Amino acid sequence: MSTTAELLKGAAELFPDEVVTSAHVRHFELPANAGRFALITLDNGFDHTKPTTFGPQSLANLNAAIDQVEAEAANGEIVGVGITGKPFIFAVGADLKGVELLKKHDEALAIGKGGHDVFKRLSALAVPTFAYYNGAAMGGGVEVGLHCTYRTVSKALPAFSLPEVFLGLVPGWGGCAILPNLIGAEKAVSVIIENSLNQNRQLKGKQVFELGIADAIFEGADFLEQSLVWTASVLKGEVSVDRAEVDRGEAWDQAVAKGRAIADSKVHGAAPGAYRALDIIEAAKDGDLQKGFDAEDQALADLIMGGELRSGIYAFNLVQKRGKRPAGAPDKSLARPVTKVGVVGAGLMASQLALLFLRRLEVPVVLTDIDQERVDKGVGYVHAEIEKLLGKGRINQDKANRLKGLVSGVLDKAEGFADADFIIEAVFEEMSVKQKVFAEVEAVAPAHAILATNTSSLSVSEMASKLQHPERVVGFHFFNPVAILPLLEIVRGEKTDDASLATAFGVAKKLKKTAVLTKDAPAFVVNRILTRFMGEIQNVIDEGTPVETAEKAIEPLGLPMSPLVLLELVGPAIGLHVSETLNRSFPERFKVSPNLKAVVEAGKRGFYVYKPENGFKPELDPEVAALLKQGDVVLTEEQVRDRVLDAVAQEIGLMLEEGVVAEAQDIDLCLITGAGWPFHLGGITPYLDREGVSERVNGKRFLAQGVASVPA
Repeated sequence: MSTTAELLKGAAELFPDEVVTSAHVRHFELPANAGRFALITLDNGFDHTKPTTFGPQSLANLNAAIDQVEAEAANGEIVGVGITGKPFIFAVGADLKGVELLKKHDEALAIGKGGHDVFKRLSALAVPTFAYYNGAAMGGGVEVGLHCTYRTVSKALPAFSLPEVFLGLVPGWGGCAILPNLIGAEKAVSVIIENSLNQNRQLKGKQVFELGIADAIFEGADFLEQSLVWTASVLKGEVSVDRAEVDRGEAWDQAVAKGRAIADSKVHGAAPGAYRALDIIEAAKDGDLQKGFDAEDQALADLIMGGELRSGIYAFNLVQKRGKRPAGAPDKSLARPVTKVGVVGAGLMASQLALLFLRRLEVPVVLTDIDQERVDKGVGYVHAEIEKLLGKGRINQDKANRLKGLVSGVLDKAEGFADADFIIEAVFEEMSVKQKVFAEVEAVAPAHAILATNTSSLSVSEMASKLQHPERVVGFHFFNPVAILPLLEIVRGEKTDDASLATAFGVAKKLKKTAVLTKDAPAFVVNRILTRFMGEIQNVIDEGTPVETAEKAIEPLGLPMSPLVLLELVGPAIGLHVSETLNRSFPERFKVSPNLKAVVEAGKRGFYVYKPENGFKPELDPEVAALLKQGDVVLTEEQVRDRVLDAVAQEIGLMLEEGVVAEAQDIDLCLITGAGWPFHLGGITPYLDREGVSERVNGKRFLAQGVASVPA
């Protein structure tokens, strides 16, 4: 058998570029003469912008630190051992860059085993051990603390999670086995499954304490000092830590069943991570931790060698790295300052945009519309949303007053926009209306002002074509709901200049949006792919396949909602409008569905009705069913899925040939951040590669082997 040190040395050789975390040991006397104490500090030598991670060499360093304190504990030289992190960061888990490099199952098994072998030594020391969660803790960072005897948490801790299931893994260094045995299965399922599958929801320090993960909570300012005072009291027997008894009966089984229902509703069996985690939690009911650790090792190794995890890491890197450095964006030094924003329109979309600009830029924002009632309604919406933020304690009264003072509404564009630097229109999606609005704005706006359009599908170049200065027009397409979906498609018209584009990207960054540069092509990225995707579903329904079969065919992808539920969210009228726009450009691939047209003309909001007696599950609306005129070609679920995926692969191939975006990575980034497509698909292109669709349709993969897949 290899020793832990040998295992980690072998793994470190596979990963020469690891950002190595040190484990410094220092000693001091605890308060109140409680004795000599050893404190291990995890630190990678960088500031908080580069969080501490565990790669193989980092684990080896922690292992060596434990060698030292183990000997001291055995010799009676210390009364306890603590572990904490550098300022603002405890530790954020395994180094995923190393995981991407693994090519063999036994290499992956060594990573799981290495982490367990090091961490579990903390619970085997001859003295009590303490984890002090001083800052962000995720994944392996949470788990190293779970192996300690006691834990404290900072009130200021901003983010604490076991995000592995979100990425396609399981908490594999003790999380699945220890956490349910510490706080009960129901709370553990909430942290491991539910939070992960809800867009990797984070816990704050207070929640960590309330869940029972931490035994004590202290203010951030003197967190470590207070933790050490508390540690001294525990070691002297002055404070006893009482934990709630874990229910190992029916409650445990119910919690696991609830977890499976959550996983089914979120990923429909498409990603195995959640199910493997639940299997381990289920088996941990008898409290046999070592059995749980062995199961974690196997699950980790299997998942690391699977496509979903590779896609998950790829997606995570897209959002964290590419999303922050947009491909093709001009030099940011060309960007001009924005000190006032104008919004043309005061409807719901325009009001949401006004609120976002106001909150993020904190500059004057002025709305205009065709009558005073609409203007007042738009400003009223913004005021009401600010009051909600105040009510939730997200902003204080001073900030609320200041923000309200910065937003105004006028009827006269000359009065509102004469000194605006950035003016965005959110009016009716009709070319002639938008051209008229831009002509009016250009006549009164300063020469340097950017004119942005929130169009979802119309040509930005055509919109700018009748202006004296088309070079300052840029597409700035948000996704609904504006406050939640991160994507912003920034569209370069034929004449858009670099300064205008750089300013648009600068504004996007301040708005905290993920900006992707796209060519001025019909419907840009997300709407073009979704319209082709939904169009193919609509085609098979029109040809004769039952609605239920067409919908169920897509379930194995694990999308956040079915196509027709998504159509309801978008609005059938908007869906129809975009399909008509694309039909004019690409009639051979984008049909206008007569059934969809009939649904819109009948004023229906979607295909489904939701009845309380059926648990609000979607049921085909009888009135819609009566409108449908179908042919007699009935496809199976598999045939529908092939048709739809082939259509999407073809469309993405054509978009890349046309240069709509720089690379396939940008398509994936758009689908993840603009349509909520899951990480386990990697957006979509890794899934199309993995299922052989790309080669079947286009004769080649979208991504090289080893990108979002196991290296050859």
